[in-house]
Amino acid sequence: MSKRETYETKTEELLQPIAKEHQVEIYDVEYVKEGSDYYLRAYIDKPEGVNINDCENVSRALSDALDREDFIPDAYILEVSSPGLGRTLKKDKHLQKSIGQEVEVKLFKPIEKQKGFVGILEEFDEEHLTICEGDSKRTFLRSEIALIRLTIDF
Repeated sequence: MSKRETYETKTEELLQPIAKEHQVEIYDVEYVKEGSDYYLRAYIDKPEGVNINDCENVSRALSDALDREDFIPDAYILEVSSPGLGRTLKKDKHLQKSIGQEVEVKLFKPIEKQKGFVGILEEFDEEHLTICEGDSKRTFLRSEIALIRLTIDF
C-alpha cells in the first residue's frame, strides 16, 4: 500500500465514528500534493446535503483525532467539504447511487477523435461502464476512463 493509500485509509478509519456522531456519511478521503502543499481532504454528505456547520464540526473533531494519532509526518492542509454537485464518481458505491443520472465520462485516449462523453449512467461492473446517449448506448472499459462525474444541469 502506498503512503497516500495508507494515509487515506487511516484517516477514513478515524473519520468513521466522527461521521456517525455528526450524522453524515463519508463520501471520500484523499491525500494529494498540489504545488508544494499536501492536502488531506475529507468529503462528507447526507441526503439533504451538508452545510457549513456540518463541515466545521467534522473538521474540528477530525483535526483533534489526527493530532492525537499523528501518523502523517508531512505538513498538510486539512479540508472537510461536500463532494459538490458535479461530484466525481470514484468508487462503485458512488456509481451505484448515480444509476439513472446524467454523467460526464472523460477518457485517457480519444475514441472517434473524442475524449469526453455525456449520457445517462445505465450500468457498470468491474471492467465496463455503459451510458445512454439519446437512443444509443456506449460502453467503455473502466481502465480507459480518466474521470466520471455527475453533470451539473442549470
